Amino acid sequence: MILSTSQRNSGARERLLARLLDAFGEALPPPEMSLREIAARIETSHALLRYHFGSLPGVLAALLTAQRSRDNEALLETAKEGTFDDFVGAIWRTYTRPAQLSRVRGFFHVVGLAAYAPEDFREFVESIDDLTAMLSSLAEREGLEPKEARELATVTIAAMRGLLLQELLTPGTLSQDALTLILRMNEDRSAPRSRPER
Repeated sequence: MILSTSQRNSGARERLLARLLDAFGEALPPPEMSLREIAARIETSHALLRYHFGSLPGVLAALLTAQRSRDNEALLETAKEGTFDDFVGAIWRTYTRPAQLSRVRGFFHVVGLAAYAPEDFREFVESIDDLTAMLSSLAEREGLEPKEARELATVTIAAMRGLLLQELLTPGTLSQDALTLILRMNEDRSAPRSRPER
């Protein structure tokens, strides 16, 4: 089978992304690392990285999108069996682990860049709502109307991201009870919080 140029390019990009994921695991390249140094780390040329990802921020965005997709697959297991609150807790534990600090910092860095040029970060921007959609689906499963479920999920994710950003800017200020406070915001919703029937 003969692949089109775009298919070949897509395959090459995916192979480079797999090498980046192998090299950096769940972390991101440190901020002082250049595109040339990243290329050397995965034994490729910096021109090839630039061709497929556009820039250093493009590499970071692609890595983050892939890493978050992996996270979502794992979190989806919680969503299948648990409640809205269970899922919120799982998200919170995933992103407040000390090992996630590099990625959380990278996430806000790329979000800041995407705010100025969303068209340059289309894949990343499109993936940003994944957790909101999953939470919204759970809220609907627990009895909320679609609009109310979407609003609840949006505010919950926004609260978590806001608290994570606060912790990055002023380390040590994150309350141990932050998760409880986030869940308390949702206490007045009309849907029951019981586990779904299997």
